Amino acid sequence: MGVDIFIYIGGFALLDTLSPTIIGVTLYLILTDNQRLTSRLFSYLLTVAILYFSLGIIMMLSLNYILEMFSDLFQNKIISWLLLIIGIILFVASFFVPTNKNKKGTMLKPKTQSLLSIVFIGLITFLIESGTALPYFAAIGLLTTNNLPYYYWLPIIAAYNIIMILPAILILLCYKLFGRWGNSALVNLQQKISSSSNSALSWIMSIVGLILIFYTVDYL
Repeated sequence: MGVDIFIYIGGFALLDTLSPTIIGVTLYLILTDNQRLTSRLFSYLLTVAILYFSLGIIMMLSLNYILEMFSDLFQNKIISWLLLIIGIILFVASFFVPTNKNKKGTMLKPKTQSLLSIVFIGLITFLIESGTALPYFAAIGLLTTNNLPYYYWLPIIAAYNIIMILPAILILLCYKLFGRWGNSALVNLQQKISSSSNSALSWIMSIVGLILIFYTVDYL
């Protein structure tokens, strides 16, 4: 496994840090719940990270099996052309993602103050974002095609998920350090994320589309 694989996977992980849902819920908890903030936020982040980690393991195991069965199929020019077309569609479609003009936006909010409610929000976050987790799927695909043993790819997936939730942890640390001094900045950040959540999706679609295009050109 070369250094370039780590660079690609690290880049995908950084793309996943742009999750508007995770950052949005983090900001909501910080701005509305100061008493049990740390325990509630970490319960939420751990729920999301554990679910994504479990998904990564399932995908690694299943993709290995599928690739062994259809290894010749993926060398087919038809498949390469199909992936190229998908990449072009993603790249072009990224320019047409509608802008959210609603300044308030939509955000997942816990209905009660219980930890169970926070865990449920983490589950909903996973269900919403796992279907469009293109960088995560691309990273799993790279790991799978390199035929790594489990003791290599397990810590890589774990590190990926830590990087994914790292911005939320950094926001919490900044809040703990600066307290109310940074409240106005957090409110502004929350409003920007709520009103432009589709921008992150647009960037992710365009970058993943370009990666698919460049990756398949050599096989045409």
